[in-house]
Amino acid sequence: MMLQNKILVVYPEKRATRIAVYRNTEPMFLKTIKHPEQELSRFPNIIDQRDYRRDAILHELKRNDFDIHKVNVIMSRSGLIKPLKSGIYKVNTRMVEDLMVGIMGVHETNLGGLIAFDLAAMVGINAYMADPVVVDELSDLARITGHPIFVRKSIFHALSHKYFARKYAKSINKPYEELNLIVCHVGLGGISVGAHQKGLVVDVNQAFDGGGPFSITRTGTLPVGQLISLCFSGKYNENEIREMVNSKGGYAAYLGTDNIQQINQMIAEKDPNALFISEACAYQVSKEIASHYATLEGQVDAIILTGQIFNSELFLDNVKRRVGKLAPMALYPSINDLEAHAMNGLQVLRGEVEVTEYV
Repeated sequence: MMLQNKILVVYPEKRATRIAVYRNTEPMFLKTIKHPEQELSRFPNIIDQRDYRRDAILHELKRNDFDIHKVNVIMSRSGLIKPLKSGIYKVNTRMVEDLMVGIMGVHETNLGGLIAFDLAAMVGINAYMADPVVVDELSDLARITGHPIFVRKSIFHALSHKYFARKYAKSINKPYEELNLIVCHVGLGGISVGAHQKGLVVDVNQAFDGGGPFSITRTGTLPVGQLISLCFSGKYNENEIREMVNSKGGYAAYLGTDNIQQINQMIAEKDPNALFISEACAYQVSKEIASHYATLEGQVDAIILTGQIFNSELFLDNVKRRVGKLAPMALYPSINDLEAHAMNGLQVLRGEVEVTEYV
């Protein structure tokens, strides 16, 4: 008889916390806990939301008659910790310290490990995170920027990249470690496009605070000279410019909204500005994909497209028209982060993967 392992996934977002309980591979409970802006505004810093969001999770589980003590393992959305190799890491006190101080930056994702650590301590089990956003497998060539005091950092949607790359490899009955892939992940926050060479992401744009295509709320790469002038114009302080780059750029800046439903409605109604910005995003995504054809020296087994935006035939066609001839394309028009976390948690419980201690 198969053990009925229960896996709790904690997935904080900007204005919500998503939670899921899986029984082995089957979802038992899915919930998005929305956090009103007036509630979040009470906290000076993102990290200060830790107790508030944790208590909201406990309240929601209790309200749905789910006993958290029946959970066998907790998986958390990864945060900005030290650069790591791909793998599964136990959330320990050292990781909690780094998430608290924001060793690589502060973001809502940092709350994932903190909340999971608290909940796991309550139950007496372990919490883990898989393929954190700071997975760093860059080649030495990819680290060069143009000046020695600047070094390229690897911050991207590592979990989704690895999950869909392995899923594609399995679909063609080949090991992921034997393939050369270009993986393009278009999330609701950022966009990352990476070159996967025999199981390692040897090059990828820095999707967190400036790099690659613009997205719903992020600017992506900006003209350096203009950015320098803006920084010294006296019109904005450092936090305001970071906010502009991280959360008030992209579609939000051009169209006046970061609501994906509103943006889709504008496109459906053939709003000329919305159509143009959508094509511009597809254009930048295509350029980023094409650049990694050079990274992999033309040896590309497949281009993998992931994210809900690829449900749009318009966006998909704009990308396929530009780069569809480079390699076969595999389409995964969804974001299965909750499932990806759960599958990694199940592997931990079954002893199918080696867990690494964060140091």
